[in-house]
Amino acid sequence: MPRSERETSGRQTAALFSALAHPLRREILMVLNFRGGSMSAGEIAARFACRWPTTTRHLRVLQQVSLVRVEKRGRRRIYQLNVSVLHQLLGQWLSWFPQKPKGSQGKRGA
Repeated sequence: MPRSERETSGRQTAALFSALAHPLRREILMVLNFRGGSMSAGEIAARFACRWPTTTRHLRVLQQVSLVRVEKRGRRRIYQLNVSVLHQLLGQWLSWFPQKPKGSQGKRGA
């Protein structure tokens, strides 16, 4: 992979980990996933004990890293889970850590 692509991928992965660092954002993703992948902003906010501005801030962070997409329907905003980005970026990051066959880890201590 060319250096510029690695740097871009590295920035995207760092932004993804930053977005996932907050427990409420992880919970929002889980709720979206278990509720069919799509919910209105009001439905999401009703699930959490924080104020509306806090919820929208967390949704905006998730949107900035493309983990959710938003669709305006009249006055409503529908948030849709985008797991492909999660799989893509985490897959790229995990590829740096190849799985080793069982038994090849060596012995600890001697």
